[in-house]
Amino acid sequence: MKSLFDSVSAQCSKLATERYSTSFSLGIRLFARRLHAPVYAIYGFVRFADEIVDSFHGYDKHGLLRDYERDAYRAIETGISLNPVLNSFQHAVTKYGIERGLVDAFFQSMRMDLSKSTYDRSAYERYIYGSAEVVGLMCLRVFCEGDHALYESLKAPARKLGSALQKVNFLRDLKADNELLGRTYFPSVDFSQFSDGDKLKIERDIQRDFTDALPGIRKLPASSRAGVYLAYYYYATLFRKIRSVPAGRLASRRIRVSNPHKIGLMVNSLIKFRLNTI
Repeated sequence: MKSLFDSVSAQCSKLATERYSTSFSLGIRLFARRLHAPVYAIYGFVRFADEIVDSFHGYDKHGLLRDYERDAYRAIETGISLNPVLNSFQHAVTKYGIERGLVDAFFQSMRMDLSKSTYDRSAYERYIYGSAEVVGLMCLRVFCEGDHALYESLKAPARKLGSALQKVNFLRDLKADNELLGRTYFPSVDFSQFSDGDKLKIERDIQRDFTDALPGIRKLPASSRAGVYLAYYYYATLFRKIRSVPAGRLASRRIRVSNPHKIGLMVNSLIKFRLNTI
């Protein structure tokens, strides 16, 4: 039965999310239950593409990504895929009206990861849009559940939140991106001479994104607001830790938030949601 296969596919996307991201999994638990499967589907789809470009060293990354992209579009067009993660993703795309252009932009950014090691301002903004902002927009389609006017009104803050989260990831992973993957995302920054001044400029840009994102979070439906706020709250906490670390030290270590601390953040964000103090 197709319904059984769809259920198995959804479980695969959930498993991928839980194994790859503790923080994202915690946030999903705060969504209304009906939103769990489509958000797991989006994360699983994005995560597998990320794994191709970031982790599958020694394999034909170009070929793997090309096949994954082809299979994703085929799944969307036919309504089925034997890749369970793509099968659950196509279901979310169809049910919630996720635009083809968002998927196109995502794959464009993934291809950039295979060919670019440094970014000018234009390429950096294009990469941020395709790798992070469109993922926020995909999720926003799910959160709005067919309310097109609400979606249009929240697109800008959703993009800002995606941008902020991605840039925090870039700062957190500065050492690994440069030394293991040979990438420097921030334009006009020389990793070998990364200074406190460079770091401060990036931090000011990220803070603007966080500031612009929060009003949109407050306007989300109750079914998704607490979970999105948890993502905001978690990354804002990580960002505060990063801001307290000098540039030279940040370039030599990865800043983390412990799992017990993540649980505490979830509880605090849920309390704020219940008290309507987000």
